[in-house]
Amino acid sequence: MTPVENKTLIQSIMDARSRRDHAPFLAAMADDFVWRITGSTAWSRSYVGKAEVREQLLKPLYAQLAAPSSITATRILADGDYVVMECQGDATTKSGERYANTYCFVIRMADGQMREMTEYMDTALVNRVLRPPTGA
Repeated sequence: MTPVENKTLIQSIMDARSRRDHAPFLAAMADDFVWRITGSTAWSRSYVGKAEVREQLLKPLYAQLAAPSSITATRILADGDYVVMECQGDATTKSGERYANTYCFVIRMADGQMREMTEYMDTALVNRVLRPPTGA
């Protein structure tokens, strides 16, 4: 796919995420998708494979939220196989704390699917608001 096609696909995925619809995001992950979370939080590491992302990252995260999170892209840039997004998240934990993180995602695309993603975020907010994932 061209950079424009990659950017358009990610924009449509993020439009759904802003409406709290995570299905297109999950569908766009390749089976061997790798999600890297930077920093030194309990969540920071590489999650390898769509199944591991769902079970070890998303499931414990969503279990802490009162409702599905919203993530709105504020800027999307594409170059070659890479799409870079600045985003603003909005969620509330079950304990009532607001979790409104600011993100930058660097995504490597191939054949219309997300193959790798590196997430940069406010790690101090993560440490303050989220409990460590199960098993951490």
